[in-house]
Amino acid sequence: MTSAAERPLLFLDVDGPLIPFGTSPGQPRAAAPAPAGQGNPLLARLDPGVGARLLALGCDLVWATTWMERANEVVAPRIGLPHLPVADWPDTDAAAEPEPRGLHWKTRGLVARADGRPFIWVDDEIGPMDRLWVTAQHPGPSLLHRVDPARGLTPPDFSTLTTWLDALRASTSAGRSLP
Repeated sequence: MTSAAERPLLFLDVDGPLIPFGTSPGQPRAAAPAPAGQGNPLLARLDPGVGARLLALGCDLVWATTWMERANEVVAPRIGLPHLPVADWPDTDAAAEPEPRGLHWKTRGLVARADGRPFIWVDDEIGPMDRLWVTAQHPGPSLLHRVDPARGLTPPDFSTLTTWLDALRASTSAGRSLP
């Protein structure tokens, strides 16, 4: 078994992956009515069972969202997640280096936060430049998983995450690393 320090990180966005922007035929989302004072109508699109599925992956979960600490206050309780660490974002005005064209503004910060640890990034805005940059800049295994923002995290997405994690664990126990 992997120790907590060696567990992969899973960077999790909210809008798109957890709060889908559309509905899929045959996949109704369980309603979670917004409590008074938290009137964001999109919160009703949260699937209350997704938290248990995320925890079952065996990763250290980290919010990677513009919701910042509000994800812990508003989203986590609705989907059964504990308080999670929140990724800090760089001050875009103070960026020392301009981003390569097409690189998502979160990419550098997530790679820095991973600090060589294996990680998964679940987001609806991951693009080809992010994959290239992470491959070139991150020494450890990584999976950048783009979620369809109209559907959010679905069983096929969880299958992809589980398959990657199983391969990571197998390679780690055999003393190899993923490509």
